[in-house]
Amino acid sequence: MRRTAAHEDGDTPRAWPGPGRPIAEWDPHALEVHPAGPVSGPRMLPGYVRRAHDQVLAQAVEEARQGQSRMVVLIGSSSTGKTRSCWESVQPLAEAGWRLWHPFDPTRASAALDDLHRVGPRTVVWLNEAQHYLGDNQLGEQIAAAVHTLLTQSERGPVLVLGTLWPEYERQYQSVPAPGSPDPHSRVRELLAASRTVTVPAGFDAEALRAAAALARRGDRLLADALTRASAHGQVTQDLAGAPQLLYSYEHGSPAARAMLEAAMDARRLGIGLHLPQTFLTDAALDYLTEAEYDHLADDWAEAAYAELARPVHGRQAPLRRASPRPIRRPPGTLPPASPGPAAGPVFRLADYLEQHGRVTRMKLCPPLSFWAAAHAHLTDPDSLATLAEAATRRSRLQWAHHLWHRACEAGSVNALTYLVEFQETAGNHHGAEDLAHQAAASANTRALSRLAELRRAAGDNEGADLLDRKAADAGDGYALARLAGVLELAGERQAAEAAAYRAATAGNPDGLMKMADLRRAEGKSEDAERLYQQTADAGVVEALFSLAELRERTGDYTGANAFVLQAAKLGDSAAVAHLVAKREHLGRHTHAEALAKQALHSHTSDGLLELARIRELGSYHKSAERLYRQAASAGDANALAHWAWLRERRSRHGEEAEDLVQQAAAAGNPHVLYHLAELRQHRDNDHTGAEDLYRQALTTGDTRALRPLANILEHDGDHANAEALAERAAGYEYFFALIYLASVREKAGHADLAEKLYLRMADSGVVAASFDERWPYGLDPDGSPTSPWH
Repeated sequence: MRRTAAHEDGDTPRAWPGPGRPIAEWDPHALEVHPAGPVSGPRMLPGYVRRAHDQVLAQAVEEARQGQSRMVVLIGSSSTGKTRSCWESVQPLAEAGWRLWHPFDPTRASAALDDLHRVGPRTVVWLNEAQHYLGDNQLGEQIAAAVHTLLTQSERGPVLVLGTLWPEYERQYQSVPAPGSPDPHSRVRELLAASRTVTVPAGFDAEALRAAAALARRGDRLLADALTRASAHGQVTQDLAGAPQLLYSYEHGSPAARAMLEAAMDARRLGIGLHLPQTFLTDAALDYLTEAEYDHLADDWAEAAYAELARPVHGRQAPLRRASPRPIRRPPGTLPPASPGPAAGPVFRLADYLEQHGRVTRMKLCPPLSFWAAAHAHLTDPDSLATLAEAATRRSRLQWAHHLWHRACEAGSVNALTYLVEFQETAGNHHGAEDLAHQAAASANTRALSRLAELRRAAGDNEGADLLDRKAADAGDGYALARLAGVLELAGERQAAEAAAYRAATAGNPDGLMKMADLRRAEGKSEDAERLYQQTADAGVVEALFSLAELRERTGDYTGANAFVLQAAKLGDSAAVAHLVAKREHLGRHTHAEALAKQALHSHTSDGLLELARIRELGSYHKSAERLYRQAASAGDANALAHWAWLRERRSRHGEEAEDLVQQAAAAGNPHVLYHLAELRQHRDNDHTGAEDLYRQALTTGDTRALRPLANILEHDGDHANAEALAERAAGYEYFFALIYLASVREKAGHADLAEKLYLRMADSGVVAASFDERWPYGLDPDGSPTSPWH
């Protein structure tokens, strides 16, 4: 209380004994702001141009100054100015005496987890390249939970958490797994709510370029120099950071240097750690060379290539520089963790810009044989080996995946044991599989035991599966506990079943609670079911809120039912509103259906109105449907606007008026309406020509969803080359189903050779199709040829 009062009176607060030091004492380059300018010159920053994302940062900073804890994560590609934006944003806090803490030593993740609980008020927590914190295989979820606690404990505030992420990492963390699959980023996904992330554009727009030019005219030589190259494309920050020269070094380097860079690019995009052993890179590079290039290698080719790549380019960056991992420091008498030490010999780090360039340009390529052999021979980090084994599996390089899983296990990866358990079990070595599963459980990894139970149950050995499930449950495995809860419930041991379900939920798997609630509800035990659904919802299962709404709906408590589905919508399940609206409408409760839809609209959820409009349109209540579509469209729903325009076109021959309505909406910043209208043209009108035109217009506005249906239309018309090009573009935006669907269409149409080539390209890209196991039972060799039987 005294500290808060002192802040309000404007006095300088007593120093907090937490981590960090005053912002004014920090050098921005120590916080990983990219240096700019000539290598030999003084370290300096160019003038700063504020853009739209800076306004979001400024608001968060001001709210932090006013006493509210805030978090902002900037999402953008490499060298787009994310870290510099964060640095500029905290300068007002520097003047107010705030501290800044950059967790880094001994590793970013361990430093963050160790000291987040010590962070005090008026501190900026600096999580630059947040994937090293939130994406850590072992600690990421715990760090996300600790940050959440820091932000929500008012007595520790105000604090400001700033982070940066590449878009592909954000997509990875925000991706919701399939039902029943592990969810490794649930807490990170919750932390990265939409209100906490802001996108940094890849380049300067016209306004930003004018501002940069004004600074250049006033004497900023760094900006003036960068604008001579970047004014056409707007990538000023990348130029300042040295990206063009890095790219030139790669594209125009010697064959050996280019081969090493490609091996390093593949290593990073397939999940190997930042620091790449020299022995690995040297051996891996060989098969990236052509036969002629290999024949002309000098005896000292490797030394010459490393020297070439170590030369800094504009922006003080080297394409591939020797790195010096920080030594791990511990208090006297503290035992080190039971893991292998760093790789023997020198290690190297690939420049960020080239790493991301490789992720884009090499995403469709599978590394050659020398890469996999070098990884198996020289990598020692268990996480890198396990991640690479997963990458090999996704690419159907099953034999190399198997060997890498073994190496990962030897290096100390407990997760690798799960793979080996499954391999031994399917090979018929049941005792060996069980021994390995118990070995994993002894190392606090119960997933291997749980997975073995799943395999035994699938093979019909229910008794053996139950025994393993009990062992895994005793060790705290959430999946086994959930299955055990179901077994106990069916056996009538309800008290024990609930206890197991609670333990499963505590271990991160509330499925048992949900299933138990469903069973109680089916038996007519509504009070028990409601209690269990509420506990399931409290454990984070949003679907349980809809079940609670249905229970209230049965008793006529429409207000209570509305409250539950609106709560679900606020947590991201807007479909819950649509489902309940549809249920009411079909039961004849039209007034209650429309009331809920309109109430949801006030909470910025238009799905209910859209669903209600669709139902009434199908029932030929066109006037009512049009009114509802119009209301949803007025709230910004692009799909509703498309339906409204289409319905007007069909009902009153206002074809041109409807088209104008759609084009005006697209021009006003709502491009998705073109996509939705194209869907209606394609599927309701069977107008493929009109649909194709609208899909192409949607694509020009940036709606990449149009790539998949466009590919399908072109394939149907026989334009295989362009269909494949569009499907691959769609896969680049993670619409992988476009490739899978296109390959299946070709196979059914009798184009086996075209389908085979596409399946192979999918495998090389890491896009998995269900048919791969049957197509290549032993996997593929690195060159793409089917592997001979090996197990």
